[in-house]
Amino acid sequence: MSLLDTIAAPGDIKGLSYRQLNRLAEEIRHKIITVTSLNGGHIGPNLGVVELTLALHRTFDVPHDLLVMDTTHQGYVHKLLTGRNGTSFDNIRRTQGISGFLSREESPYDTYGAGHAGTALSAALGMAVARDRSDSDAHVIALIGDAALTCGIAMEAFNNIHPCTRRLIVILNDNKWSISKNVGAISQYLNELITAPLYDRVNQNIKTLFRHLPKGEALIRLIGKTKKGAKEFLTDSSSLFETYGLRYLGPIDGHNLKELESYLTFAKKTDRPLLLHVITQKGKGYAQATQNPEKFHGTGAFDIATGQAPKGTSTTPKYQDVFGQALVRLAKKNPKIVAITGAMTSGTGLSRFAKELPRQFFDVGIAEEHAVLFAAGLATQGFRPVCAIYSTFLQRAYDPIIHDVCLQQLSVVFCMDRAGLSPNDGPTHHGLFDIAYLRPIPETTLMSPKDEDELVDMLHTSLQQSGPLFIRYPRGTAIGVPIKPTPITLQIGKAEPLRLGNDIIIWALGPLVYEALQLAETLQKTHGLSIGVVNARFAKPLDTALLLEQAQTAKLIVTLEDGVRNGGFGSAILEALQEHQMDIPLERVGWPDRFIPHGTSATDLRTAHELSPQAIQEKIMHRYDHAVGSSLTIG
Repeated sequence: MSLLDTIAAPGDIKGLSYRQLNRLAEEIRHKIITVTSLNGGHIGPNLGVVELTLALHRTFDVPHDLLVMDTTHQGYVHKLLTGRNGTSFDNIRRTQGISGFLSREESPYDTYGAGHAGTALSAALGMAVARDRSDSDAHVIALIGDAALTCGIAMEAFNNIHPCTRRLIVILNDNKWSISKNVGAISQYLNELITAPLYDRVNQNIKTLFRHLPKGEALIRLIGKTKKGAKEFLTDSSSLFETYGLRYLGPIDGHNLKELESYLTFAKKTDRPLLLHVITQKGKGYAQATQNPEKFHGTGAFDIATGQAPKGTSTTPKYQDVFGQALVRLAKKNPKIVAITGAMTSGTGLSRFAKELPRQFFDVGIAEEHAVLFAAGLATQGFRPVCAIYSTFLQRAYDPIIHDVCLQQLSVVFCMDRAGLSPNDGPTHHGLFDIAYLRPIPETTLMSPKDEDELVDMLHTSLQQSGPLFIRYPRGTAIGVPIKPTPITLQIGKAEPLRLGNDIIIWALGPLVYEALQLAETLQKTHGLSIGVVNARFAKPLDTALLLEQAQTAKLIVTLEDGVRNGGFGSAILEALQEHQMDIPLERVGWPDRFIPHGTSATDLRTAHELSPQAIQEKIMHRYDHAVGSSLTIG
């Protein structure tokens, strides 16, 4: 039996020797590599925090002590140590398996759930204040990544720690990466703290002295005091964190268990907020991940020996790559076009753009609010900014979208990748709310392409128009249609009828258009019905003229969307019909009013929520039968 298989709870590691702990660390890395090679997942971040997570659970008593992780995609080691090894971990990110993020519903050891960066400090501070008010002796530990420091919300939290509590432990896991390489002044500042040559020599001498002297606790105090003074003197720079009222200790080797435990033990006894600056290597223990940290931040299934994804026969490009290549072509013709992303250069398909047009490219870090405001400023000066941000992450910039871009009618194009379902990552990453949260904003244009060719047309069209424009498209492989050599300009708010019909008209948005066409063919064959299909193209503005024309003759209108039903595209159709007093039955097909969990595939999740093709057929025919009083049944 492996040592890992003997660990049922964090207390089981407290009595292990360092030799055993090092063996356990190797077994944990092997487990993570093996499972993620089959299921996909965030391999790089987790391999980098093995020793740090072991030290945390050796030093603290979670869940009595409250451990809050930022983003929580680096929580795999924590899961393995808290009773989720075995079958549970083997099925991580799969249907009915455990989540790839921390979840309060999943385990009492997960004291706070998250899937977006920058949240841990604020949440931990709230817990610390609650702890203080209830006279608890619990420790509160916030584990944040260096990339989270580009989030404005993290800096807001730092500003409030000192006046709110005297006891909070902040651990800065510094590996120089988010998904893309970290950028900006904060990243440079942290690098200076680590690399100041003279300070490094003094730092190493102090550590060496500490290891050879008997009174560890007193010497750790000495280290903290000496390092603070040495750092300020030798680097000619006071610590940013000291300015915020936190005692700074570091840099600390994040793969040295003894050193980590020594500092964490000291932190437990400190009577003021404290930050430990821990240096880790993303992907440690797996050469493919250390050599390709961006690729192995989050990956699908892969071959362990080569690090490559399983070979498939499909040559169909991904939507993100179609977008990125098209934007390069357009931007080369117009230097006023600039691309903006938030630490998602590869994820949004902009790697080629960044390489070929560096003066027109901006990665602002995990700072979506700033990205939108930055784009607004560029737009006031005649530039054409294109903000490429995942749908779920754009939620974080909702106020700047309304207040700064839309209210001023600035010409910013928002390209929302991962719109719709993002199966393996679950509710924090599903892009199901964008239609509902963008529809109420006046004077906006919201569109969704049925395939990759139409995506290029929409990007081209958006850059010809004024005002705020939003394009939503899904994660993953596109449809496989050829892309025209020259894109066309679409008429704003004009839908595309694809199939005529008088009994049922299906209005579909995005790639669900192809499902609507298949659905129409099936219903015609099984029931002899005349089924029309419309590629809506635009969720706002709607092609109201076409809708009202069809509503005069059809017996039922159906809407299909990969978004929430409440307030979504179907609701827009419903509102338009009601406003024009059109009394026609409408069946809205979309995601229900609940948070959708993770799953192995979109097919699994759609089946579980009565959105499989067969279930949709049954919904439609049930509504149609009711509408016309027919006795037709599903064949």
